Amino acid sequence: MSQTWEKQEGNEGILTITIPSAELDTALDEAFKKVSKEVSMPGFRKGKVPRQMFEKRFGVESLYQDALDILLPANYGKAVDEAGITPVAQPDVEVEQIEKGKDVILKATVTVEPEVKLGEYKNLEGEEIDTEVTDEEVDHQIDHILTEYSDLVVKEEGTVEEGDVATIDFHGFVDGEAFEGGHAHDYEIEVGSNSFIPGFEEQMVGMEIGEEKDVNVTFPEEYHAEELAGKEAVFQVKVNALKQKETPELTDEFVSELENRDAKTVDELKAELSKEVKAEKENNYEVTLKESLVAKAADNADIDVPDAMVDTETSRMLQEFEQNLSQQGLNLELYTQLSGQDENALREQMKEDALKRVRTNLTLRQIADEENIEVTDEDVDAELNRLAEQFGMPLDDVKKALGDAEMIKEDVKIQKALNVLVDNRKKAE
Repeated sequence: MSQTWEKQEGNEGILTITIPSAELDTALDEAFKKVSKEVSMPGFRKGKVPRQMFEKRFGVESLYQDALDILLPANYGKAVDEAGITPVAQPDVEVEQIEKGKDVILKATVTVEPEVKLGEYKNLEGEEIDTEVTDEEVDHQIDHILTEYSDLVVKEEGTVEEGDVATIDFHGFVDGEAFEGGHAHDYEIEVGSNSFIPGFEEQMVGMEIGEEKDVNVTFPEEYHAEELAGKEAVFQVKVNALKQKETPELTDEFVSELENRDAKTVDELKAELSKEVKAEKENNYEVTLKESLVAKAADNADIDVPDAMVDTETSRMLQEFEQNLSQQGLNLELYTQLSGQDENALREQMKEDALKRVRTNLTLRQIADEENIEVTDEDVDAELNRLAEQFGMPLDDVKKALGDAEMIKEDVKIQKALNVLVDNRKKAE
């Protein structure tokens, strides 16, 4: 096999692949063995038709496509390696010559990774967020814990207040007509949770048990049901019952009974929460800093990103989205029904972020090349150990799950490129 690569405009080129006639002969033999199993001719059983008679009746040309299917995958891979190119989409292959006794000549139009011309990537100013922990932030965490341990107590009398759980009947009307899904009996709603249509819960505040009231709202413009989006509606609401949250008192005794906590006193709990908030803010600091720096580096780079790469990344993002849905007990089909968006609409929404991802990744890889970044076996081992600790898995199980270490090497190389941006950023004065 031999090849020639001719770069064309943009990110396309012509890869000419020449395959020796001897390989064609071998492929034709394999193709005949495959095809002959299904061919029947008078006087012969399936699989027993002589080659000569087969070619006389059907022509050797009838085997060419099967032979090409045998020849193309391996030879295309070799040609790509020899040419030193990185395809980003399936090639468009044309047969220039195929004839028994002659070399096979194929011309493949290939879209390849774009050339990346780096701009300024050092001395960039990144976004650095504050990592100091305030008393208010700790108090917020405490309030969250107290809320988790709150009990719901029936209110025998009184009115609806923020935080109450109300049991209601409601009937919704648009232009005086009831609409599908607009009514319910003994529906529980936490007032102030903003889980219902904007404005609905606010208008319930002050209602008494047994009281009926008309609640006027406007459906959001982006509402999943298109026929209701942006429409004004009236809900006839009746409060059947009320429950209020009874929050426990923050005491040493309460703290000592908390699950999955080392703290035994209020002060110890505050110190523990302060450390947790600090760790989270420091992690957010690092993430925010790196994201802001690489975004600027990518903006400064000159990259003509092929549509094929954006499409591939969009498909990957959609797959991630489906995986996240499955963790919530949903699937894409059900989501599209609930949201009123089909798969094409979702893909269109993801395209801009997909383009940013591709530009970012290409920029970081080019920085890695520019900085001659190397990944050692020790780097790979360290990353594997980190992943094992992160996911609580035995090291061997992580290795088995990941399989090829090349993916890990690429991830580590990208992380090292990010560190170059961080280490060489413009420091705040």
